[in-house]
Amino acid sequence: MSGVQVPPPLPLPYASGVFQGDVFEMKITGNEIRVGNVLAYKGRLWSVVKTEHVKPGKGGAYVQLELKGVQDTTKLNERLRSDETVERVRLEEAPYQFLFSDGEQMTLMHQETFDQITAPLEALGACAPFLQEGMAVTVCMHDGAIISLRLPDTVVLEVSEADPVVKGQTATGSYKPALLENGVRILVPPYITPGTKIVVHTQTQEYVERAK
Repeated sequence: MSGVQVPPPLPLPYASGVFQGDVFEMKITGNEIRVGNVLAYKGRLWSVVKTEHVKPGKGGAYVQLELKGVQDTTKLNERLRSDETVERVRLEEAPYQFLFSDGEQMTLMHQETFDQITAPLEALGACAPFLQEGMAVTVCMHDGAIISLRLPDTVVLEVSEADPVVKGQTATGSYKPALLENGVRILVPPYITPGTKIVVHTQTQEYVERAK
């Protein structure tokens, strides 16, 4: 665990394993934590901003977490074992559609009531570059406040730049760096060329497959 100083716990409106209002706790392992999850940890509510799953050559696998306090602006970096359990808080979820953004705030429309709301673009964390016009977005709320937003698991993007194929390199060879149309750099198979559309995982920012 890191040595970051954490403020004293704030009162939480739930008890472990008990549904109260729109909150419910369930245990998940470090390996199951995803960006956008809200965790009950150290007596507080934290929104998961970034995850990095690490499998070191020696020792057990672990996940490095970047957390942001739900009730304030506190930030925390934590390392959990892949099999270590934490409490995930289930929040009220609603289906929205992304309309537009001014670079800081985004406007979303409820897909059933057509009501519009605004939310900070930073609520998407590292997934923000994958937001696309008209995209379906799941808004997670607690007591009427937006806690996090979740994009679809995958998105199709075009490769803007990629190194040329090296002679003798095959699909099973080492991956090469590529630049996507949204400005994100990822690793792709050696046969992927500029102009190719690929499927990318929005949370891990990893190549999934060539788009069909």
